[in-house]
Order: sequence, then C-alpha cells, then structure tokens
Amino acid sequence: MWSHLKKFANADCHRQVSTLRLLLLYGCPTLIEMTPTGGSTSIRNTRLWMRLQLWADRQGDWKVFDSSAGFLLPDGSVRSPDASLVQLERWQALSEAERDGFPPLCPELVVELASPSDQPETLRLKMASYISNGAQLGWLLLPRQRTVELWSADPSTQEARLSAMTDASQLEAAAEFPGLVIDLEEIWAG
Repeated sequence: MWSHLKKFANADCHRQVSTLRLLLLYGCPTLIEMTPTGGSTSIRNTRLWMRLQLWADRQGDWKVFDSSAGFLLPDGSVRSPDASLVQLERWQALSEAERDGFPPLCPELVVELASPSDQPETLRLKMASYISNGAQLGWLLLPRQRTVELWSADPSTQEARLSAMTDASQLEAAAEFPGLVIDLEEIWAG
C-alpha cells in the first residue's frame, strides 16, 4: 500500500509527517494528499460537530463522527466527511473489528465544510458519491459564499438531487433527523 505514496519534494520534515498522517483513500489504490485545515475552518468544524453531538445526545440513538473517521463505502472507497451521523442500531450491528477499523457503511448524514483551499467541484463529487453509496442527506457548507448545498437521493431513481440555500440563518434537517437545526450564523462567523 505504501508504495503508492509520492515522494515529498519539500524538505520540511514536520510538514511531511503532518501531511502523511492525513492521507485519504479514495477507491483503491489512489491516495490523495490532505493538509490540516486552517484556524477558521477548524473553529467552524468544531462548532458544527458540537451542534450535531448535542442533537445526538438529546435523541439518544445516533453516533456522531468528526473528520478523522473514515468509512468503507459500498463502492469500496474510503471517505472521511467533515462530520457525519450514523444510527446507533447500525453502529451496534457492526463487529468490534469493523468499528475499530473503517466502518463498512455510509453515514445517514454527511457534512462537508469547504475550506478556502477546497475546490467546490471536488467537494460536489464527494457529495454525489456519498448519496450514491446510501447517505440520506448531505450538506455542503460553503462559508465564503454563505451557501449550503442540500444533497439527497431522488426517491424514484436514487440519483443525487441538489438544491441550494444562500444567506440562510438556519439549516433544518430532513424528517429523518427530527429537530436537527444548525445555526448557520455561528458557522459562518468562524
């Protein structure tokens, strides 16, 4: 597996090690180099994760994952959304070994939060992949545009369906996630 890693041209060892730790697998055997996020994106991610965790704690039957969790999707790729929700029943159905590794499932809700260095088209491809692998709902948050793209599966075709909200102050999830509302103003503020 490690033979697929490219050699780092930069002599900065610290940067090399930090980058190496954050590689993501996108459908064997391709590896994509990922660098750590900047400060504002980290604050946004933390705020988002906290809101999802508070909601999950109130509901009692959900697990929340941050951006360090990778999931083995049905198409064989491993993806790591910035935040995600999995129903407790599905999580508990996994073996201990599956829970300790890349859980072989697609979360019900996946969230990608664009950082200044992200390319929106690349994030849209990820969102479409999540939906085609079984996610019920996806949120692509674009802070610079103050826009949320809402991704779901078309009930008749199961193909990805997209709508967008610009300058909204709140984001309310679908009926499958009752009472889940995210204050977008605190996310945009960073």
